[in-house]
Amino acid sequence: MLKSMTAFSRQEEVNQWGTIVWEIRSVNHRYLDLSIRIPEELRNVEPKARDLLNASLSRGKVEASLRYKSGDLAGGEIIVNDALAQQLTKAAHSVQQMTGDAGPLSAIEILRWPGVVGQAEKDLGPLQQQVLDLLSKTIADYIETRGREGQKTATMLSERCDAIEAIVAKVRVLRPQAIERQRAKLMARIEDLDTDHDNGRLEQELVYIAQRLDVDEELDRLTAHLSELRDILQRDEPVGRRLDFLVQEFNREANTLSSKSADAETTALSVDLKVLIEQMREQVQNIE
Repeated sequence: MLKSMTAFSRQEEVNQWGTIVWEIRSVNHRYLDLSIRIPEELRNVEPKARDLLNASLSRGKVEASLRYKSGDLAGGEIIVNDALAQQLTKAAHSVQQMTGDAGPLSAIEILRWPGVVGQAEKDLGPLQQQVLDLLSKTIADYIETRGREGQKTATMLSERCDAIEAIVAKVRVLRPQAIERQRAKLMARIEDLDTDHDNGRLEQELVYIAQRLDVDEELDRLTAHLSELRDILQRDEPVGRRLDFLVQEFNREANTLSSKSADAETTALSVDLKVLIEQMREQVQNIE
């Protein structure tokens, strides 16, 4: 199944640890260009998060961002540095005795002193695991979104294949008629000259014209490319580069067909063919 490189997914989880939000967005890119933004307090999960994303993606410019708002369990227990508080109290009492007018330190003033109050370190292991679990869920949803977009592209490509196949069939019918008209035009010009002509040389010229206007080889290659493209659409693997190369081959055959066109109908069909191929090329750029 085709997967688009353009997609977006957002997953949010709220629990006692707080609010965790992962967002993944991407656009087309020749290779995998991965950018991850994670809050500093959860920086330790970045290597595993990167591994999860690398294991699931192969192409695209991907931005994954984590937002976190702490909850009840996020903060550690408040700890008072009793020794430092006692030292501050003694120091304030000593200064009061020396100056005679300094008031005692209040409890709030002591608590505000740097180093008196701290927080015990909290085991963030469970939170980090929840962050990674939510990332896995976000990646799964993101891949499903890419699959849905890829399926739309596959449908479009299949429809263009049918249209190209119809053009190839029309050209096969028109070419003998076009060659015959060129032959008749040449014969009419020779007769208008009212001079003797070499029948052998004339036959050689007619053969040359038929060869120059022969597009059977190009039509056969277009048919083969259509078969290959339809086969690629059934594969469950990254096929963007293969499709890109194949569309280039389509375009090459269309240019040759256009250059060999010698009648208005074939020229018009060649233009229609190029339009269809260009539509395919634009869509293929987004396929992984």
